[in-house]
Amino acid sequence: MRETIVIETPRLVLRPPTLDDAEALHAAFADVDAMRYWSGPPHASVEETRADLARDAPEWRRWAITLKGDDTAIGVVVAGEKRQGNVTEIGYILVRAHWGSGIAREAASAVIDRIFAEGQRRVFADTDPDNAPSRAMLEKLGFKLEAVLRAEWETHLGVRDTTIYGLLRDEWGAARSS
Repeated sequence: MRETIVIETPRLVLRPPTLDDAEALHAAFADVDAMRYWSGPPHASVEETRADLARDAPEWRRWAITLKGDDTAIGVVVAGEKRQGNVTEIGYILVRAHWGSGIAREAASAVIDRIFAEGQRRVFADTDPDNAPSRAMLEKLGFKLEAVLRAEWETHLGVRDTTIYGLLRDEWGAARSS
């Protein structure tokens, strides 16, 4: 797995998260609406968020999203290499106070830039069909709906379908230049 490096955008700094981010990120990980479509239920305590941040998952890179000039974590972008050197899955979560601000899109876009710069050929997102805001953001970024997998996941919500959105490196280049 590649190293998680600091990425800067006009408004944001994406950096490796630390255990000190647990209190700030708990606002997202404890939020029932934010966690509705995450892979697990809302966190019951800051300690649970801290344990999640401490969990060793070498196949995943994580970036804490911060505003330039303020090192407080307001969200996370994750990227997991599924086929080394070729395909990466992306995910994201943001503290509710920043929803609708374009921050998640800006952060995801910066990570996608990084992934493709590293030579990956494809980025995909695995999203619940009912997660309309996430699906809309992916489509704005140029992702294409590739599949609906029925009864794919058993989560805290029960058995769920999933939608797979994909983006190829040459599509990203074309979308960024237009």
